[in-house]
Amino acid sequence: MTPAMRTGPGPSSGTPAPARLLRAIGPPLSSLPLAAAVRGAVALATPLLVGVLTGWVFPSVIAAIGALWAVGQDGSDPYPSRVGRFVALGLSASLGLAGGELALRSGPSAVVTVCLVVAALVAGAIGLRGRIWSVAGMHLLLGVTIGGGIPVPGPWWQAPIALFAGVSFVLVLSSAPWLWQRHHIERAALLAVFRAASTALAAAGTPGAAETRRHLTDALDNAHQAMDRHLTSSRRQPPDARVEPLLRAFRLAVRLGEAVTTLQWEARPLPAVVSRAPLVMSARLLPVRKDGDVPVLPDFGPHSPGLHALAQLSVAADAERVDTALAAPASPRPTRQAHLRYAVLLALCVLAAQVCADLLHSPRAYWLPMTVAFVYKPDFGPVFRRALNRCVGTVVGAAAIGAVSTAVHGTYAFIGVVAFFGALMAVGVRHHYALATTGLTAVVFVLVDLLGDHRALYGARMLDTALAAALVLVVHFVAWPRSAVSRADSRTRAALAAAHRYRDLSPTVGPDRRHALRRAAYRQLADARRAAVHARREPVLRGAEPPDWERAITSAEELCDAVTARALHAAPGPAAQTTVTVASSDAM
Repeated sequence: MTPAMRTGPGPSSGTPAPARLLRAIGPPLSSLPLAAAVRGAVALATPLLVGVLTGWVFPSVIAAIGALWAVGQDGSDPYPSRVGRFVALGLSASLGLAGGELALRSGPSAVVTVCLVVAALVAGAIGLRGRIWSVAGMHLLLGVTIGGGIPVPGPWWQAPIALFAGVSFVLVLSSAPWLWQRHHIERAALLAVFRAASTALAAAGTPGAAETRRHLTDALDNAHQAMDRHLTSSRRQPPDARVEPLLRAFRLAVRLGEAVTTLQWEARPLPAVVSRAPLVMSARLLPVRKDGDVPVLPDFGPHSPGLHALAQLSVAADAERVDTALAAPASPRPTRQAHLRYAVLLALCVLAAQVCADLLHSPRAYWLPMTVAFVYKPDFGPVFRRALNRCVGTVVGAAAIGAVSTAVHGTYAFIGVVAFFGALMAVGVRHHYALATTGLTAVVFVLVDLLGDHRALYGARMLDTALAAALVLVVHFVAWPRSAVSRADSRTRAALAAAHRYRDLSPTVGPDRRHALRRAAYRQLADARRAAVHARREPVLRGAEPPDWERAITSAEELCDAVTARALHAAPGPAAQTTVTVASSDAM
């Protein structure tokens, strides 16, 4: 096996400060998700139009707030996943809003503060347990923040119902295509795997081969997520006739990943006809039109073991079934100590933010704790980067809506402004947190104005955001400075263990089990690489440089490549006996 080379981002100490700042802000916008932008505009404008036309302005604004939060959690994942996430969001946010309202109506401001702290403890305790729990915890806290900071007329139960209605409206908009494009997401995810395999084969024998193999791994992960429900149900009963082609395509795609890895491991350029083979397979397995011409599979000529495996898959593309039962690989979960520490620190940040808000803005002291709820989400990425993007987005959003307010007059015109910034937020959700914050900030200013708060607080909200972000950063990096390092350490260790498990068990198990071991190893290596990138983006103390995770991960990926090649008789046995290690952090 070739010596491991560092491929990930190195330590930040040698990088100039401006470059580190730009890297922390994030990558530039690449493509426009038009459907999501339209959903964002419609989701936010429709409740306001209904409210203006019916005279129910306050409930419609609360519904728009629910729609705003739901747009922030909209995605392109499978429809059942979206339904679960939106339901959790709507129920938790409505519950939080009801609790905040009752606390505000009780009289003493201390009751609101206690309610916020309790909500923060609950949100922190469940926030690291997975995506749905994280979304539920954050929106429970956001609901309490809005309910305890903005007086809303009417019975206490009216606003939570309106909020849930706004979330439900986005759920309908986001999931409606399921009615006429039943398996569109699964199909698109599978086609992405075959395209990534074609790109990886074209890169074989070039310096970019490893990166294309990682993209193939990511595409397989996405396809596994999209197909997981169908894979699970197919083990209990025969699949539906419309699902069977998708299952065949997925199982073949998993084996294709093994063949592509072997061909890349051979490290020699391949003819163009080979790189086109995955596209031909996808056209046969997932044709666009049932009455279209069936493409002819290429003849690869003399085979290396890798090409022999690819040729076998070409034949399997015409078979009735490819038996490869796989279970979704799991990532390591945070420890109980991590859950407890995050809950306490989040509650401490919310308490400090609420005290500052009461001193600066009482009544209607909601912006500071609301910002803390959005910023302090270590499971969503680097805390420093999230805080920085939040500040940038708030400044730009406040400046933008301030400029628009001088030129736009009339309720319907402002509803159009909300639609524009709602679309901008939907785009930002998929591409850049600062862009999403820009849209959210502008929309919130309009909604709060419709609720009767006509104060010009543009400068105050910018300072509030900076203060909340500073509170989070100080508390987090004083009390838990190595959380990202610990997360990268644990995920790297788990990934190395998965790679060694694949190495040790691969020679003794059948193809199905081997594929499952391989998928688990590459999935956890990809998770570890992402965790390492996040850890590199967090500030570090001088003299406390983190371990070289990237070198260990790269070595483990090469180990897995060698094991895969050996399984297809493309590599000698000793190459698969390499062991990789990573230096452990002293603070786990």
